[in-house]
Amino acid sequence: MFQIFEKAIMGMALLRILSGSIEIFVAILILRINDIEKALFVNSSLALVGPIILMITTTIGLVGLSEKVSFIKLIWIFGGVACILYGVKSN
Repeated sequence: MFQIFEKAIMGMALLRILSGSIEIFVAILILRINDIEKALFVNSSLALVGPIILMITTTIGLVGLSEKVSFIKLIWIFGGVACILYGVKSN
């Protein structure tokens, strides 16, 4: 009946739940602020949360896969995540 999840899966899922909760909280906060300049500031602060959660969840997943994936593939995955973060931060 109950399925036991791996620790890495639980960690990744909990971080995503936390990230989603932060997004919902900020949406409610923006509605309460009701000022475009302050709302834009609060919204742009989420740009810090997203990449941090992405890096942490990817790291947790890769640690969970470290026994199954070769070192070269891990480097490629980290390189891909670095490219995503660079693309998001570039102006």
